[in-house]
Amino acid sequence: MKRTVLGVLLAALLPVLSSCGSGTSRHKYQNNDLVLVTAYTAKDACSCLFVMEREEEFCRAFVKADPAVASLTIDREKKAVETSALLLWGARAHYENAHDGCVLEP
Repeated sequence: MKRTVLGVLLAALLPVLSSCGSGTSRHKYQNNDLVLVTAYTAKDACSCLFVMEREEEFCRAFVKADPAVASLTIDREKKAVETSALLLWGARAHYENAHDGCVLEP
């Protein structure tokens, strides 16, 4: 009985599982990878430095992506972080206030 129920479940789930990951959605996401990496790196580094008040060495390790495609520039006076990847993509985040934390700039 257990083998029959397990077989029916596998037969029902196999088509669903095999369709996960096919299609064009992955291709659309890959076009935005560097946009996402630079934005998340800027915001996370800003939050790490100016909201959590951690050391720069810790924050650089905290936001490091693999492969390391985004460079990181910290402006402590303006409480801002700027990232860039391959000279074409970039993002900037700055510390707004204690309530809002860091925000990405448009």
